[in-house]
Amino acid sequence: MPSREGLDAVSVSFEVEALASLDSLYRTALRLTRVPADAEDLVQETYLKAFRAADQFEPGTNLRAWLFTILHNTARNRVRDRARDSVVIDSEAVERAAEVAAFPGATSSPAPETPESLLLRDTLAPELQAAINALPDAFRQAVWLRDVEEFSYAEIARMLDIPVGTVMSRISRGRHLLYEQLHHLRPVNA
Repeated sequence: MPSREGLDAVSVSFEVEALASLDSLYRTALRLTRVPADAEDLVQETYLKAFRAADQFEPGTNLRAWLFTILHNTARNRVRDRARDSVVIDSEAVERAAEVAAFPGATSSPAPETPESLLLRDTLAPELQAAINALPDAFRQAVWLRDVEEFSYAEIARMLDIPVGTVMSRISRGRHLLYEQLHHLRPVNA
């Protein structure tokens, strides 16, 4: 790997701008995978692919959208690859889990909360969290990218490799589902 001094200004600029998106990539990866360790792996693989293909990035275009496209494509490939894998079930582990579920007080302490879960709990009302998590994957992805990550419809379409009209309808339907689940929380005078 070349030394830091050997990198030209464009490479350094690419690196700085790419790493600035780390937190939002992680949040989105966590929404896609729902497992912190898998989200970390997904972000790491995204950055690995991005830095290897940095010469293919066109300066002046939206680097953040390019990174999210890589993230979504990588996530999609992982899901496809895992679907091909055979499932191995450890019957002893299933029995132990069933025992723990039957006697929840038997566990020593609850699992520690992750920084991501603490942030979401503090910033989003529990009802909203539950409503977002209840959305079908396609709607949840589109709504999250538009309303939380603030990408344009065109950028989301490129990331998810679907037509802009499909993005718009998924966001509309997702928002409608959220409204249906949350409209009872609206203040009377609003």
